[in-house]
Amino acid sequence: MSDIQKFDRADTRVRADEGLGGAVRGFVDRMRSGDLGVLPVLLGLILIAIVFSSLNPVFMRPANLTNLLFDAAAVGLISLGVVFVLLLGEIDLSIGSMSGVASAILGVLWVNAGVPWPLALLAALAAGAVTGFVYASLLNRFGMPSFVSTLAGLLALLGLQLYLLGNSGSINLPFQSFPIRFGQTMVMPGWLSYLLAVIPGAAIFAFGLQTRTLRAQANLSVPSMSVLIVKAAGLNAIILLAVWYLNQGRGVPAMFVFFVVIVTGMEYVLTRTQFGRSILAVGGNREAARRAGINVKHIRIYCFMMCSAFAAFGGVLAASRLASASRQAGTGDVNLNAIAAAVIGGTSLFGGRGSAWSALLGVLVIQAISNGLTLLNLSSSLRYMILGAVLAIAVIVDSLARQSRASHGRA
Repeated sequence: MSDIQKFDRADTRVRADEGLGGAVRGFVDRMRSGDLGVLPVLLGLILIAIVFSSLNPVFMRPANLTNLLFDAAAVGLISLGVVFVLLLGEIDLSIGSMSGVASAILGVLWVNAGVPWPLALLAALAAGAVTGFVYASLLNRFGMPSFVSTLAGLLALLGLQLYLLGNSGSINLPFQSFPIRFGQTMVMPGWLSYLLAVIPGAAIFAFGLQTRTLRAQANLSVPSMSVLIVKAAGLNAIILLAVWYLNQGRGVPAMFVFFVVIVTGMEYVLTRTQFGRSILAVGGNREAARRAGINVKHIRIYCFMMCSAFAAFGGVLAASRLASASRQAGTGDVNLNAIAAAVIGGTSLFGGRGSAWSALLGVLVIQAISNGLTLLNLSSSLRYMILGAVLAIAVIVDSLARQSRASHGRA
C-alpha cells in the first residue's frame, strides 16, 4: 500500500469519527454558505401550529389534522409536477386549468359515457401528458417562453373545461364508488400506518450504509455511523408520534399516504437516477449540460409532460374529494397554491435547486394556513394576502441564499 493510500484511509477514519459534533459543525457551515435546506419550512410549520392552536385549539386536534391532510394531497400532487418545470427554470401557469379539464374528462367519460373509472383516469392523465408535450414542443421548436405558452394554455384549457361540462356545469360522481371513498373517508388501518411509519427511517439507514460502503471503497470520507443512527431513529420517532396522534382521531388518510409514496418515488428519481441528475444539470446551466451530452430538448419534454400529467392527477383527486366535476374545479387559488407550495418548500424559481420533498413540505404550509384561517372564520381576501406574503418571503429567502452561496463560492 502506498503512502498516499495510507494517508487517505487514515484521514477517512478521522473524519468518520467526528460523530455528532462534526455533523453539527457541518450543518452550521452549510447554513453560513446559504444552504438552508428545509429548516425555514420546518420553523414556519412550528410557528403556524403555535399561532393557530393558541387562537383556536381545534386546529391541532387529530380530526382537524386528518381533514387538513386529505385536502393537501390533491394540491400537493399538482405542486409535485410544478417542481419538475421549476427545476429547469421554467414555469407552467396552466396547472389549475389542466386539473379542471382532467376532472371534467373523468366526469364525462365515467358518468356520462359509462366508461370504467380506471380508463377514464388514464384518459385524463393522457390528456395532461399531451398538453405538456405541446408546451415543450413550442419551447423547443419556436423558442416560445413557457410563461407565454402556458398562459395561452390556461385560457384554452379553461374553455375546453366549460365545453366538456356543457350547460349543466357540473357532474356528480358516484358517491359509493372507490375513488370517492378514497378521496373522502378512506384511512389507513392502525397496524398498517405504524408499519409504514418505520419504513422511512429504515430506508435512510439502508441507503446510508450503502453510501458508507461505496465511499469507503473509493477511499473517501465515510459518514459517521452515530449520525446515521440518530437521523434514522429521529425520523422514525417523529413519524410514529404523528401517526399515533392522528390515530387518536380518524386516522391517517390513505390519499395522503399515496401522495407521500409518489413524492418518495420522485425524490428517488431526482437524486439517484441519470434522468434526475440531467434535470438538475439543465436547470443549473443549460449550455454546460448540452455540452456534456445531455439532450436538453428531451429533458424539457419529459418535465413538462410530467408536470401536466401530475396536474391532471391532482385534478382527479380533487374531484374525488368533492365527489363532483364542476366549472369551479381548478379555478380560484389552485395555481397560486400549487406554485407557492413548490417555492415555499424550497424549490428555486431560478432552476437547478429543489427536491420532490418541496411539494410535500410546501403544501403542508399552504394548507395549514388555509385551514387555520378557515377555523378563525376570516375572509378569503385575508388568506390571499397572507399566502402572497409567505410566497414573497420564500422568494426573498431563496434569493438571499443564492447570493450567499455565490459569495461563499468566490471566497
